[in-house]
Amino acid sequence: MYRADGYRVRTNSPMYEIAPYIMDKRYDASNSIMEEIDYEILRDYTLKCRERGEAVSHMAVIIAAYLRVASQNPFLNRFVMNKRIYSRNHFCVTFVTLSKTDSTTIKIYFNLDDDVFTVNKKLNDAIESVKEKGESTAMDRIANTLLSIPGLLTAGVSFLKFLDKHFWLPFGICDASPFHTSLFITNLASIRVDAIFHHIYEFGTTSIFCAMGLPKTKVVKDKDGEFREHKVMELGIVTDERIADGHYFGRCFREFSKYLHNPELLEKKPERIVKDTDIKHKNPKFIVR
Repeated sequence: MYRADGYRVRTNSPMYEIAPYIMDKRYDASNSIMEEIDYEILRDYTLKCRERGEAVSHMAVIIAAYLRVASQNPFLNRFVMNKRIYSRNHFCVTFVTLSKTDSTTIKIYFNLDDDVFTVNKKLNDAIESVKEKGESTAMDRIANTLLSIPGLLTAGVSFLKFLDKHFWLPFGICDASPFHTSLFITNLASIRVDAIFHHIYEFGTTSIFCAMGLPKTKVVKDKDGEFREHKVMELGIVTDERIADGHYFGRCFREFSKYLHNPELLEKKPERIVKDTDIKHKNPKFIVR
């Protein structure tokens, strides 16, 4: 079945097909892992970038690392809807940022071969539009419309959920919705909060949620056997286990850690993109390149 945001996966093993019937809700299929990354490596890399005239954020490096892993492991860009597994025909990331008066969600589309500098520029451009220009997002405009008439919000959300589950949402709604995303990430360090395991929403198609925590100092044993203080950042990651098995996720997180320990690898485009076999290029707006 075709959706505006993806294609039905029809090449899965029987166990993948059965899993959504056993666990028909995302909260029932949620697995959590706390990834600990070397904050000092991350900090030193961003400082080197600044010396070269590139103000690269910590979030940009983390998103670029995840994007690189997803470019080689297409199952990460799958989602489950109404007990069926779909492969997205795009890659996007949703996050929350502070505007002049309030917080708002932003969704950005990436190409799978984007390097860390391209990721950083897209992030900065989107945040600049919200913070400085005061531009509202498409989701803000939809929310304001639903709130403008008493009772419309309940009926409207219920209708959208029904369409999303049994048919498909129009392109404009998928595009505007922050819950229809490849990755939802939040930077809790910006509000001085430790990493948490954030739930993945039942509405929409979010299969991975990552929460960046406040850097903290830990005592670690180095390769010489000496104990010393070291700064780390925890990432609370929640996944929908129906899109991939434990072995697949484990390999992906090892690759993710590799890139975060060697951010320079993200400055070059990947040599190749591993595409999901169930992707068909029909809609030019939603294409994974």
